[in-house]
Amino acid sequence: MAFQVPLRGFVFWNVGTGDSSSVIINDERWLQVDLNHKAEADEDDSVYSGVVDELIDRLPLRNRRPYLAVFALTHPDRDHCLGFQRLLDEVDIGELWFTPRIFDEYKKDLCDDAIAFKEEAERRVKATIKDPAAESGDRIRLIGYSDRLDEEPYKAFPEERLTVPGNAIVEVDGEDLTDDFRAFIHAPFKDDVADDDRNATSLALQVRIVEEGTESNVLMFGDHAYPVLRKIFDHSEAADLAWGAFLTAHHCSKSAMYWADTANDEETLRQDILDDLSVNGVEPGYCVSSCEPIPGSNKKGENPPHAKAKRRYEEIVDKGRFLVTQEHPDEGKPEPITFEATADGLTFTGSTSASMPKSKAKVAAAAVIAPPAAPREPQRYGRP
Repeated sequence: MAFQVPLRGFVFWNVGTGDSSSVIINDERWLQVDLNHKAEADEDDSVYSGVVDELIDRLPLRNRRPYLAVFALTHPDRDHCLGFQRLLDEVDIGELWFTPRIFDEYKKDLCDDAIAFKEEAERRVKATIKDPAAESGDRIRLIGYSDRLDEEPYKAFPEERLTVPGNAIVEVDGEDLTDDFRAFIHAPFKDDVADDDRNATSLALQVRIVEEGTESNVLMFGDHAYPVLRKIFDHSEAADLAWGAFLTAHHCSKSAMYWADTANDEETLRQDILDDLSVNGVEPGYCVSSCEPIPGSNKKGENPPHAKAKRRYEEIVDKGRFLVTQEHPDEGKPEPITFEATADGLTFTGSTSASMPKSKAKVAAAAVIAPPAAPREPQRYGRP
């Protein structure tokens, strides 16, 4: 591909309906959130990025091998981990981030790459219990709460390698990057990892890169739906919800803003989520949907992407700032959607490049303009 990755910033790869997001923290450290390397990507003239090949070609080298500082798995659905075994074989991965509870909901239908991730994660868990100061290549960070932490092999897992929602991660594969990088963990909530909704166990986070004192923020909410999104906005400070780019939840699923409280109810629009997203966006803001081209309408029961969700997102961003990975650019073969973290804020570097200015204190003023509503029920973060 002819496109250029930013010196520091974000890449949303065109992988169909699935997630593959790269965070370029600096020239030595990348964070990869999810992976969907489709078999079709290896064909000539494919419309999909071969993400593993791209990473092998573009990652920094360490000991003459491609080096990925962190691989973070939001959840082990096939479209979030496809290609992991090959990545593990051909790239040195310093650290893994994941929520252990995710495997309880997927144990009957893990794909081969999810099994490979699980086995590698469990190997690293044992290495970290043996030596909490494990070296790069053995490091792991567990996210959130799980009953698994009270069982083998996790029972003796060191607290310093556990991060619960409501806290931020600034250390990347052993290096403190406080001045340059921050990943704030929003979910999964303690109450949600105990229920049967597997998507509710997903990792959700805000990723921040700081360039010359200016923040560039991206929200990534995995495959979460309205109930968890509501908790995130109820429970979080405005600064932790700020976004210049928002990766739409569950590949532009309507479940982010259309919800039925019971099986007997009809889905209704939950405008509050759209209002909260809007007030926390750094103008002008971009919504990015990692999915196939979005149809003009959907039949009942169709999987995302959903046309009605697209229309709602287009209400909270300026015209032309709702981007779809398989529709970018408007003409020609799809290519990744890229943003650079600059001293002026997050800058879209695609084929219709437009700068994103510094926030005009919109996020700082959000608590005055529209303070977050009090949680309907007390929420519990992390380990008791």
